[in-house]
Amino acid sequence: MVQKYQSPVRVYRYPFELVMAAYEKRFPTCPMIPVFLGSDITSEYHSEDGAVDIVERRCRLNIDAPYLLKRIVNVEHVIFLQKNHLDRRQRTLRIDACNESFSSRLDIKEFCQYYVHPDNDLWTCFEQSAFLDIKSFFGFESTVEKIAMKQYSANLSKGKEIIEYYINELANEGITSVPIWVEPASALLKSPDSESATTSAAAGATGATISVSDDPSLIAARRRLSSQDTSNIFTPSSPPKASGVTPTAAANSSALSDDLETLEAAESSQEKRRNIDDEYIRRYIGQLDPFEESCLVQLRKWVAETHKGKLPNNSHLLRFLRARRFDIEKARESICHSLAWRKKNCIDRLLIDYDTPEMIQRFFPGAWGGNDRDGRPIYIVRIGEIDVRGLMKAVHGDDTWIRHVVFLVEQGLRKCEENTKVFGKPINTVCVILDFENFSVKHLYRPVFRVISQISDTVEANYPETLGRMFLTRCPRLIPVLWTIINTFVEERTREKFAILKTDELIEYIDEINIPDFLGGQMPFQASSGGIVPRSCYTREDEPDKFDAESSLFGDNSYTVVSIKEGGAHEVAIPTMQRGDRLWYDFDLLKSECTFTIYRIGKLKSSEQEENDDHIHSPSPAQKSSSTIPASTIYDKPLVESTTDDIVRLTQPIVYHDGDSVQQTYICQQSGNYVLQWRHSTSHHTSNPFDFISGSHKTKIMYHYERQSSTSLTSDVTSNGYVNNEQRTSLTSS
Repeated sequence: MVQKYQSPVRVYRYPFELVMAAYEKRFPTCPMIPVFLGSDITSEYHSEDGAVDIVERRCRLNIDAPYLLKRIVNVEHVIFLQKNHLDRRQRTLRIDACNESFSSRLDIKEFCQYYVHPDNDLWTCFEQSAFLDIKSFFGFESTVEKIAMKQYSANLSKGKEIIEYYINELANEGITSVPIWVEPASALLKSPDSESATTSAAAGATGATISVSDDPSLIAARRRLSSQDTSNIFTPSSPPKASGVTPTAAANSSALSDDLETLEAAESSQEKRRNIDDEYIRRYIGQLDPFEESCLVQLRKWVAETHKGKLPNNSHLLRFLRARRFDIEKARESICHSLAWRKKNCIDRLLIDYDTPEMIQRFFPGAWGGNDRDGRPIYIVRIGEIDVRGLMKAVHGDDTWIRHVVFLVEQGLRKCEENTKVFGKPINTVCVILDFENFSVKHLYRPVFRVISQISDTVEANYPETLGRMFLTRCPRLIPVLWTIINTFVEERTREKFAILKTDELIEYIDEINIPDFLGGQMPFQASSGGIVPRSCYTREDEPDKFDAESSLFGDNSYTVVSIKEGGAHEVAIPTMQRGDRLWYDFDLLKSECTFTIYRIGKLKSSEQEENDDHIHSPSPAQKSSSTIPASTIYDKPLVESTTDDIVRLTQPIVYHDGDSVQQTYICQQSGNYVLQWRHSTSHHTSNPFDFISGSHKTKIMYHYERQSSTSLTSDVTSNGYVNNEQRTSLTSS
């Protein structure tokens, strides 16, 4: 199995030149890294102006492996090839490394980069990524993989400590600053032609590197370092032109980035600003080990690439990773469906648009209180004071309760963000207090358990790992007995979140000022006192309506969810009245793959036109600003194949994969009937590390589209009919 690692950005609050001076002190050996036995320089290049240094080393690393494995492979240490490319002009250092030992059996590559902080010239950033692929290793593939991952993780956290150690050592030697490289006066007087010729000669000369040995193994190693093959992590050893990165170097850099999923050397500072750094993680997310950091960085990168403008905050991504035990593929699948659910139900506007139903305000005894001693916001519910049967009949439908709980969870997450700033530490979960005084058999109403089950499924799917602690107080004897039985079937991680406490035991977890007054604290409980719901408030006497999982939580929903069978297609026909009308479409691929194409047909068949006209309805209040025409779907035969009139394909079929989200505007070049077609596509490859195989042979999409008249057209239109930089929907990001 291929293993990958991607570090967050680590920030040194020191200038780049000082960090480089500290980095050089790590060689030829470093006592702070016991596995690093030493290194030998195999070749080096120094440009005449002193701007570029390229050093290649052969490094010896100790291996902490079982005795039997060492006897089988008959080695005491392994050899790695390292190439350092220091560019003082650009103030960057690229470090490429790969294994020489057992190179035919396993492939280990590492890429590191030091560069100037994009927002502060006096700080230095560091990024690191690695790749491990074990092909075969005497039947010990799994053991070798575990050893490699363990040793690599053990040394990751030491990197920053080592640099700071040598910076302090430099300070003890009286070196507290290193001047920035300045272009020599002689180089400024040089003509561009002569400079180019000199650079080309240096690049083409076979003696561009200073060899320290003519040993055949070193010559082979040097050949490997200089290889142009894109499968090799290293770029050529020849020095770059003074004016910047050469096209060849840029191509190698691109290949390297594709292989390692890491930053390109020449990427913009704006890209670097979007990366999360280790200090941000500690301040706003919490302490993570290197593996967890890498998973978070990789998941964030995937979401940023596939869901433009809709990036959830990092704490939310981390919840999905923790819930899926840091399985990136499972977390990726869950976050994909959750983002589609948020879009479908307009969750991002929930805190602005939602109004609590009157019956819940009057008869539901629950409210937010203060904070526990860890800073978590507290939600308090007096379970025993709820008229369960009456409230269920007074509040129409299960979806009303689900909607209200989702609103409370969104409130809780907002409070967590506020408390993170107030307490100066990451707070990502909430605390719940359930008071069971006056709880009895009358509360065991069957429809309640159905609602609780639906709420649990919704919260678990979209807000995992949100509950930090739950305290059950003043419980009847039945509750502890039931909890003792349930305890045996609950995971330890979940079991630790629950506690049955006496009233006087709450003080161990919550300050008295934040304990509600009815539990002996000092905080007034500002919520309904519950009580019996009058029968005049009932909406119906029978059981409440069941919740439909495919329906929208918040009334009218402009998004449509459809499944496409293998070999089938789903189409919508949209008539346009004049040239310049624009079609805006937004769709998410929830399962499998599909191809998307836009067609124009001159005229629909009469039966198809009538069917399409029958579905046209007035826009809802939420859609007054634009026209939304319902879909005309042909399941037995695609619309563009069933018509006999002229058909024009306006766009090339584009393949979209599971998890992709697309928002685009197309400008109609002439009037007619435009068809949006989604066709089931069979996956032909699994090269993406996040690809997962679904057991179903159906494609599932969620889409919405609008037609707008040409009078509202203000965007730039490309030659193929699309609008530049069009972004219509977004999720809260931070």
